[in-house]
Amino acid sequence: MRKMLTVAAGCCILLACNNNKPAEATASVTSDSAATAEKKPPPPSEFADPKYMDMGKKDLAALASGDIDAWMNSYADNAVYRWSAGDSLHGKAAIAKYWKDRRSNVIDSISFANDIWLPLKVNQPQKGPDMAGVWLIAWHQTMVKYKTGKKLVFWVHTDSHYNSDDKIDVTVEYIDKAPINKALGK
Repeated sequence: MRKMLTVAAGCCILLACNNNKPAEATASVTSDSAATAEKKPPPPSEFADPKYMDMGKKDLAALASGDIDAWMNSYADNAVYRWSAGDSLHGKAAIAKYWKDRRSNVIDSISFANDIWLPLKVNQPQKGPDMAGVWLIAWHQTMVKYKTGKKLVFWVHTDSHYNSDDKIDVTVEYIDKAPINKALGK
């Protein structure tokens, strides 16, 4: 990042030093560019506020510690939690009940590593069921020890959509449940 800023500053200095245009011409170009920029629609998507990464990291820490109530504070009452296999939970209460049961009766311990976070603001939905607004895209390695004594390490990809109150209203978790079911004897 520091290298990019240094290069950008150097380019600006070079451009300023090599500007042979009269001041009036430069002012005209600048005002025309500003007018064009004002009329230009926003891009289909762009980076969102980095605060969403902090929110996601805090939520993942709460889940790892077993504090489901703290994790659920980030969810809207009408939230939907979907898995890539097609099953889903509807409503904050149902999501909380599932994860409390899971942490109490199925999972002995869970931790996360090698996490990657990408906050994305979708201005214009593309094809498919995507929604405008802020999405937090996350990848992380998950290490789980189940009550059965089995241990698994696997990757999880999660997409969370935030409503206008900065509450999660949709989560989609992409995960292969076959090794999990095997570890649980299903």
